[in-house]
Amino acid sequence: MRVVAGSARGTVLRVPRAEVRPTMEVVKSAIFSALGEAVSGARVLDLFAGSGALGIEALSRGAASVTFVEKEPVAVATIRQNLTKTRFTAHVVESDIFSYLDRRGAAAEFDLIFADPPYAKRPGERDFASELLASPAIPEALAAGGVFILEHLPRVELPLRLPWICTRDKRYGATAVAFLMVP
Repeated sequence: MRVVAGSARGTVLRVPRAEVRPTMEVVKSAIFSALGEAVSGARVLDLFAGSGALGIEALSRGAASVTFVEKEPVAVATIRQNLTKTRFTAHVVESDIFSYLDRRGAAAEFDLIFADPPYAKRPGERDFASELLASPAIPEALAAGGVFILEHLPRVELPLRLPWICTRDKRYGATAVAFLMVP
């Protein structure tokens, strides 16, 4: 896995030896192509950060700041190694995503929020996408005009409810990416 564009273009990133499903380069390219200039100067939150690939891509493309949130210690160490390798600085939080969201301070703090949670592939498995969409903390964390980018299983319809509006939901093989906003 590598940084696709920007100041760290071509840098190969480490992937933690854990149950992590890094965002494929084609998907990452499509996400950032759709976001365009919105990344430049953006304040970014990367949930379920894994290797940090999405947040590092944002930094490479000119994001002002990134906060990475990841629960697994091995993945947190990998994010820090990848930041060192790319010479970027960012805030890395080792925490359960929902605990972090519940105790986060400022409202309207982020312009972009990325979430690439584990997929619920079988009945009874935890459905993080549904939990994220139901969490009042995500829309509270978004600045006016901000975008929540959620990766999910393509054949599963997202349980959208107020306040979310889906502006784009596109499939890339075994991954779908929804762009969500609050009106």
